[in-house]
Amino acid sequence: MDLNEVRQKAREQMKGCHVCPECNGKACTGMIPGFGGLRTGRTFMRNMEALQEYGLIMRSMSGVEDPDTTCELFGHTLKMPVLLAPVGGIVLNAQVEGHPATVEMEYDEAVTQAAADAGTWCFTGDSGAPYMYTSGIAACKKRPGSVIPTIKPRDDSEIIKKAIAAEQAGAPAVACDIDAATLINMRIFGQPVGPKSAASIAKIAASVHIPFIVKGIMSPEEAAACAAAGAKAIVVSNHGGRVLDGMAGTADVLPEIAAAVKGKVTIFADGGIRHGEDVLKMLALGADAVLLGRPAAIAAIGGGAEGVGMVLDTMERELKDAMMITGTADCRHVDPAILKHF
Repeated sequence: MDLNEVRQKAREQMKGCHVCPECNGKACTGMIPGFGGLRTGRTFMRNMEALQEYGLIMRSMSGVEDPDTTCELFGHTLKMPVLLAPVGGIVLNAQVEGHPATVEMEYDEAVTQAAADAGTWCFTGDSGAPYMYTSGIAACKKRPGSVIPTIKPRDDSEIIKKAIAAEQAGAPAVACDIDAATLINMRIFGQPVGPKSAASIAKIAASVHIPFIVKGIMSPEEAAACAAAGAKAIVVSNHGGRVLDGMAGTADVLPEIAAAVKGKVTIFADGGIRHGEDVLKMLALGADAVLLGRPAAIAAIGGGAEGVGMVLDTMERELKDAMMITGTADCRHVDPAILKHF
């Protein structure tokens, strides 16, 4: 099996994604439920465009022959700064056949196993049906120390209950994707979600002994508020363009967020990452690591853990090549000067 076969199988199985040659949001506008972007899909597309507006500058005389892709997160060493993003509601979004709870469990098994095999971590998702979160908790118990359950912005008490369950399951951290406050899928299930305040972040962060990650930060002010409230990390993310149309891309806002909180919290970023070069660009813009969403989800549906492993192996190889040709010796010290904004 190769990646082309994985993608072809996914294309045959999925009705919520066209598995396009280039995953750029143009063919799946408004496909929610599905893997598309909200309404016109401009936010999804802008994530791609914002990254593409940066070019890498070669420094092929630097002598970097064996770049170090390892990164440190919360005292743990990962093989590369590429983690898998939380994706939930597989039957609803991918629109594949099968019993929803079984399909969810099989998906979480695939992505968490692939991440563990690759020496990195996987975020798992949450949605309206209870099995969507408990499936991730089950995977966390099976692979403690490498799975980060992610909770929708429910009532604070419900988030705390789920965060404690993640801690007890052996998670190295727990997250809440606060940008899902208007997510259509949650409305379909009749689940109450809403915006979170700094006071809520502080209360939730204090409820567990593992790092609390806030996903869905797009401004330096909110990044600073999360740091002050006790969050150990943020994810610069607009939920893949699925919660609001016409937003800035994550690469548009990442530099100013990094300028505000770099070194105070761990900075993750997602949105439009398709190749190792994109990973290096995000690191140069200020991220400590990135989250990979749609490409990993497609691979999991088309090829299970083996398919996801192929994507991660390819990403690592591309990242090493990009580091070598730009003279970047290690992922922890990426010089912004390797980028040129067009």
